[in-house]
Amino acid sequence: MNTIKHNLDVVDRHIQGEARDVDSILDLYTDDIVLEVPGRGLRFAGRDAIRANYLAMWPSMAEVELQPLDRFATEHRVVDDMIVRMRLVGPGMTNAPVPLGSRVELRLIHHFTMRDGLIAREQVFELWRNLDETDAGVRP
Repeated sequence: MNTIKHNLDVVDRHIQGEARDVDSILDLYTDDIVLEVPGRGLRFAGRDAIRANYLAMWPSMAEVELQPLDRFATEHRVVDDMIVRMRLVGPGMTNAPVPLGSRVELRLIHHFTMRDGLIAREQVFELWRNLDETDAGVRP
């Protein structure tokens, strides 16, 4: 299998599995994995820290809808661009810029650095929009 296709497959498994079964995706990471979410000031080093973050984060979301936009790769990088709509229902989405109960839309751009067929670094860039404010005629 060529490297680019393999990298795309690994990221697809990651995106499809992270909310359903966190433990099923941990083997897709290198031992020295780092996950960063700069917009919320978050940095997690190692599988255990990422696992704990995901276990707190996913139950904090309800009514989740994913809208894939684009995904492309090189031999060392994968970029995934999507829109996520959801309701924030719990505190596990650390430093979320909207109040609990909000219906939101996030533009998520994931930048994955790949090494030896595994994810070595994941950077998640988020643009948040509170749909409740938009629906009420308030511009974000």
